[in-house]
Amino acid sequence: GRSHESQYMNPSSQKATLSADKSAAASRAPKRERGRQRVAALIDAASRVIAARGYAAATMTAIAAEAGAAIGSLYQFFPTKAALAEVLLGRYGERLGAALDALSARSGTLTPETLAEGLAAMMLDLTADRAAVMAILDARADTVGARQQLRARCETGIGRLLLAVRPDVADYDMAMMRLTLLYMGKAILAMAVDAPQSTSRLRAHAARAMSL
Repeated sequence: GRSHESQYMNPSSQKATLSADKSAAASRAPKRERGRQRVAALIDAASRVIAARGYAAATMTAIAAEAGAAIGSLYQFFPTKAALAEVLLGRYGERLGAALDALSARSGTLTPETLAEGLAAMMLDLTADRAAVMAILDARADTVGARQQLRARCETGIGRLLLAVRPDVADYDMAMMRLTLLYMGKAILAMAVDAPQSTSRLRAHAARAMSL
């Protein structure tokens, strides 16, 4: 494999590399639907391989094989593994934001119970994406900012939902409730990885546990 698949640069240069890789990947974005579908398949394959092997052990060769694509096709759209990592982080952020926005759009009709159900379902729906994202965040020293942005987006979204459902709660208690739900969400994701065959039961138990 290429040296960038197994070697890390020093942290001071990694941020610039990620930015450059993101720009390079963007410039290769396909214009036709068939090309967009192929790129989506490559990104999905990268997510699965990174989630299963970890970021350091995931090679471009393995990702291409998982997608059933030629290695040249992968490099055509993603010149480095870092470029793929950037896309996966961005996609997860977008999906997390969209899920929170969808819940927020229903905030006028949510009860504490249905909010808990919605949050539990959201966390479980994001399980597959999050596994790869966490592998990237844990492996790369240049993703501290991305981790902070994702946490802030999640905290802000949960806080907005809590305020809509429980406007009577004092500020201090609201902060504690928001933090509790955040960490319970992480626990739900970990449990989903340990017991993937029990997702439906986990969803029901998680919703009950998260009821406010």
